[in-house]
Amino acid sequence: MGQGRLPARLGLACCLLLLLGGSGGLGSRGMPRGPWEEEQGPVAEGGPWGRARYEAVKKHLGAVGALSKQYWQYLACKVWQEGCKEEEEESSRGPGWSLPVVGQDYLEILSAWYCSFGKCCKTGDCRIVNNITGLEADLNGQLHGQHLAKEVIVRAVQGFLQSPQPQKALVLSFHGWSGTGKNFVARMLASHLYRDGLKSECVRVFISLFHFPHHKYMDSYKAQLKKQISETVQLCKQSLFIFDEAEKLHFRLLDAIKPFMARYDNKGQVDSRRSIFLFLSNLGGNTINEVTLDFWRAGRAREEISMEFLEQQLRLELLERAENGYARSHLLEENLIDFFVPFLPLEYHHVKLCARDAFLARGLPYTEAALDEVAGMMVFVPKEEKLFSAQGCKSVSQRINYFLP
Repeated sequence: MGQGRLPARLGLACCLLLLLGGSGGLGSRGMPRGPWEEEQGPVAEGGPWGRARYEAVKKHLGAVGALSKQYWQYLACKVWQEGCKEEEEESSRGPGWSLPVVGQDYLEILSAWYCSFGKCCKTGDCRIVNNITGLEADLNGQLHGQHLAKEVIVRAVQGFLQSPQPQKALVLSFHGWSGTGKNFVARMLASHLYRDGLKSECVRVFISLFHFPHHKYMDSYKAQLKKQISETVQLCKQSLFIFDEAEKLHFRLLDAIKPFMARYDNKGQVDSRRSIFLFLSNLGGNTINEVTLDFWRAGRAREEISMEFLEQQLRLELLERAENGYARSHLLEENLIDFFVPFLPLEYHHVKLCARDAFLARGLPYTEAALDEVAGMMVFVPKEEKLFSAQGCKSVSQRINYFLP
């Protein structure tokens, strides 16, 4: 039995004693009447105990102790899947040892209460759901124009979660223009990995200019950030950390959190190997756009763009721009980022799909003409081709307010 479970189980034992004391169902299934009724006889209320009464009390306490053991085995099997074999053996000995119906009801309530604290779900923690099937379905249905992001994210996250003992935390770096889906996917990941999504105590979101606006307080920011990550990992082994506007993170902050993303060495270090780090950045957006535009000009479909080719171009840009935190913190050189996830620029038909989703999300009817009108409100670049939405799908959901009655 793990040390972490001991306080919780002691608490459950106390609840179990209360349950036994007040259930009133001890004799409801094949148990004799209480010994006080059977053995009192003519003994005076204040008189000395007779041998018969002593034996009756001993028998009663033995019965309660045995039944308590049955309750405990049933609860341990129900909550931790431990002792189930013993519980089945006890149950098979005869109907006299089956739990009272009232007691079973109490135990159902007790085990549900215990599980609400995140100890006994399939993942081992009810706060964590890890719904990869749902994630893949939503990425396919709601993330438009991002074949590379869909493929990389599902493969990376699924492989990481299925690994029995990962050597380090999973680190994903999302790159692309604003409005291409980086924040959308981060929210989607949170909602499919955690019961409470972004509100989960297992998830922390940091926005560079909001949480760390002043360089002169960098030492304080570093200490606070390390403390928050350590506390979150200790509270929730599979934690998710999202850093928005990552290109604006000071390199000293990235240096401060590198140990949490590096290989675990067990030298007084918090074990964050089950954690996931997401960095959302506009860095590399121009390179991604140029590659996509070159494919279009060559008459090739954007779906032909390979991850290997684009990642190489992306790495070169990030390393060359010495002013960004990625380069100065040596995240790339030390191979702490596991996957670079490119988000391609969105075209006219992708914006129409975003508009359709926005109408459907609000339960509003729409027409092709309405979708065209929403897409037509966006600015498209470059000047000659007018191929890519300069804002991606950002502000699309606000623009459909124009069509409200």
